[in-house]
Amino acid sequence: MFTGIIEELGEVVSIEEIGDSSRIRLRGPVVCQGAHHGDSIAVNGVCLTVVDTPEQLAAETGEFSADVMAETLHRSSLGELKPGSRVNLERAMALGARLGGHLVQGHVDATGALLGREPGERDADGNLRWEVLRFSLPGTISRYLVEKGSITVDGVSLTVVEAARDSFTVSLIPATLALTTLGAKAVGESVNLEVDVLAKYVERLLEARTLPPITLPPITAAETTGESK
Repeated sequence: MFTGIIEELGEVVSIEEIGDSSRIRLRGPVVCQGAHHGDSIAVNGVCLTVVDTPEQLAAETGEFSADVMAETLHRSSLGELKPGSRVNLERAMALGARLGGHLVQGHVDATGALLGREPGERDADGNLRWEVLRFSLPGTISRYLVEKGSITVDGVSLTVVEAARDSFTVSLIPATLALTTLGAKAVGESVNLEVDVLAKYVERLLEARTLPPITLPPITAAETTGESK
């Protein structure tokens, strides 16, 4: 599990195509600290597994490799990455740590695209104080978004400002603009979207209420009083 609080902006070092899958090597000195083979690191919101050997990780290059299967390349925007691309990186959360964002699984539900950027107010020095971004919203997940609810965009935990039928908006503060890829995202570029898993659980539980009731055998008087024969 992740929190959607990005630890650092990493960079794609190389991409090796292996059949219909790929091996991506990324530079991220912060997330590589204490990393081990098999650890989970979210890359633009996609949970990937560190495949480097202990010897490679011990070299302390600040780099790690991860295999990306065809299914992941198809369902996320990772297939659009190239050497030099900046990526949002976050290590899996530690049990007992503060949950600064919301519960994020690193399982992309769909991809969207940046539709527009609307600058907000500026301070006395002319620095942007916030900016509103609008993203397209696939119909397959639109029912999970609510105003002031949570959504993950390229691994960043954000609060929904407006939830329309086919799009949504978020407001980004200067820190988010500077410390994640969303600050430089261009109109038309793709983003990975993950909705709040709690919404999907609620939907599933409500669906269960429509299932036929389970018929149990009648309870006898002896069972009610606790008497034995």
